[in-house]
Amino acid sequence: MHSFEGTAGRGTLLTFDCYGTLIDWEGGMLAALRAAYPEAAAVEDERLLGEFHAAQNRLKTSEYRPYRQLLTETSVEVARANAWDTEDELAAGVPASIPSWRPFPDTNPALSRLAVAGVTLGILSNIDDDLLAGTLKHFDVEFGLLGTAQRLRSYKPAAPHFERGREWAAGFDRWLHVAQSLFHDVTPATSFGVPVVWVNRKGEPRPDDADPVRIAPDLAAAAAWLLP
Repeated sequence: MHSFEGTAGRGTLLTFDCYGTLIDWEGGMLAALRAAYPEAAAVEDERLLGEFHAAQNRLKTSEYRPYRQLLTETSVEVARANAWDTEDELAAGVPASIPSWRPFPDTNPALSRLAVAGVTLGILSNIDDDLLAGTLKHFDVEFGLLGTAQRLRSYKPAAPHFERGREWAAGFDRWLHVAQSLFHDVTPATSFGVPVVWVNRKGEPRPDDADPVRIAPDLAAAAAWLLP
């Protein structure tokens, strides 16, 4: 049995990536892009998301700017690549929709079980404070610790989010990060020596450079493994 299995309770800090792990990021993003650009309805989901990820990762290499701005710029890049209307006003609707994106069906039941057990819950997310504030209204629990891109002036997979988590963890017996994204969370957590549970909602193969302490198909399974 791994040392984390069945140990979650008082003295445990669990940090979560938010969008993609707790919130249906793909569903929200696809709906937002297609609302802004009607032509996107004819583009397959995987292609549209792939274009978005590629554009966003290119833009993240430059200096920090708010996620609302980054997401607007990314949406414009996707529109330009497809010869759609590139007006900023259309693209701005994409980040504006984030507070309406919904949690996965298993999110609130799993979080509630963890909170009742006395676990301290935190979020480490590539997001602006005001957008996250809207998202937090969808959860049935309180997150006592919030680490955002706005506060840290940085985006995962860079180190500052994980460094903030390590600072928080100094006051706890154990810390575990819980996330879906290999690129933004699981692989960098491995490289920084942070124990991580991979919520593998899409059934992806595990790459050699990721070493999660547990692979769970959803948040419900992750919580069941963590709780006594």
